[in-house]
Amino acid sequence: NNKGGFYMDIFTIAIWIGTIIFLIFSMIKNKEKTKIALKMAFGMGKNMILSILSIILLIGLILAFLPPEQIAEFVEKQNVLVATIASAIFGAITLIPAFIAFPLVGTLVDAGVEIVPAVAFLTTLTMVGIVTFPLEKKEFGMKFTIVRNGLSFIFAIVIALVMGVII
Repeated sequence: NNKGGFYMDIFTIAIWIGTIIFLIFSMIKNKEKTKIALKMAFGMGKNMILSILSIILLIGLILAFLPPEQIAEFVEKQNVLVATIASAIFGAITLIPAFIAFPLVGTLVDAGVEIVPAVAFLTTLTMVGIVTFPLEKKEFGMKFTIVRNGLSFIFAIVIALVMGVII
């Protein structure tokens, strides 16, 4: 339990350590190329900042109109098929970081939401990006973005159904 303090899981720490090690290795191997690569990376980040801030603003607006409590209340009142599809759609249009999504889904399940809609919500939440669609389209193209999101939505439903059978 992290009572308001700074917390990173072991996976995040390992990624940071690995990144630092490889950056140092790259600097030792070729300082000039590493500097050029870092400048390019920061340049790309600068170019994407407006899109990222727009996404954050849109996320805030969506969560203001669709608070998690209302989602849980709606899902509880539906039959499993309707709840699963509705939960998947809510998850697809909502963007919540995984470290918030997992406890949220646990809360929904504890509140009485069946496992299949809860998993559909969680998987589309992390795999489908309606909110991030404009940025993804800009970076990867329309066809890739549509195919990736469509397949992710289908696989999210399949994963939810499989979890319903397993659990």
